[in-house]
Amino acid sequence: MGAGHSPDWTIPQDHGHFTPGEHQTWTTLYERQAALLPGRACQPFLDGLDQLDLKGAGIPRFDDLNERLGALTGWKVVAVPGLVPDEVFFEHLANRRFPSGNFIRRPDQLDYLQEPDVFHDVFGHVPMLTDPVFADYMQAYGRGGLRALGLGRLHNLARLYWYTVEFGLLQTAQGLRIYGAGILSSSSESVYCLEDPRPTRIDFDLERVMRTPYRIDDLQDRYFKIESLQQLLDATAGQDFGPLYERLAVLPDLVI
Repeated sequence: MGAGHSPDWTIPQDHGHFTPGEHQTWTTLYERQAALLPGRACQPFLDGLDQLDLKGAGIPRFDDLNERLGALTGWKVVAVPGLVPDEVFFEHLANRRFPSGNFIRRPDQLDYLQEPDVFHDVFGHVPMLTDPVFADYMQAYGRGGLRALGLGRLHNLARLYWYTVEFGLLQTAQGLRIYGAGILSSSSESVYCLEDPRPTRIDFDLERVMRTPYRIDDLQDRYFKIESLQQLLDATAGQDFGPLYERLAVLPDLVI
């Protein structure tokens, strides 16, 4: 454990440490995405954005945010210095705590930042946690992550997170909509994932997702789409992944 954080890697948000320029970066990013996402983001995300009132004057205060979020689904946001160890991340999710980076990208990084910052974490992820079904899915994922660590199958479970929580699409009666935070916090991918003919959009299948590698350095070349958030929860929560991990141990990755 490095200096400056508790054993669970949490730190005080210390909202006052953000500069006026950093608050302006949040506002710039928020206004851009808020204008872009109606008709592209799924309704639970848009509803959550309204319920949490994230538009405010810059980076939200976590204490205020947690009052609203906790009243809805019992989740809270905790500040961390950056990426945390896997077991710490899973432990937080399993206890309905979402870790958020306590920094924001520079103005020259508006379009891409590899390490998740407070805009990606809070704007991209937290509105979905106002939905009871998705909130339960995230907690179940945390519990499953702790088991995957012990079974040596973390890379398979990480693919599930990537293709759902970060880059998932939802099929609705109105067409495909976004629920993945990696897309919702990106202006370019918000358009590309729905409107560009190049990526493939594949029906969700748990085993196929876990056999499919992903890339972090470019727009995605494939997305998995679910029929409902309940489908996602039903496919994962309460399931014994042991037999699935045994199959995956002898199956090759899917590269197409």
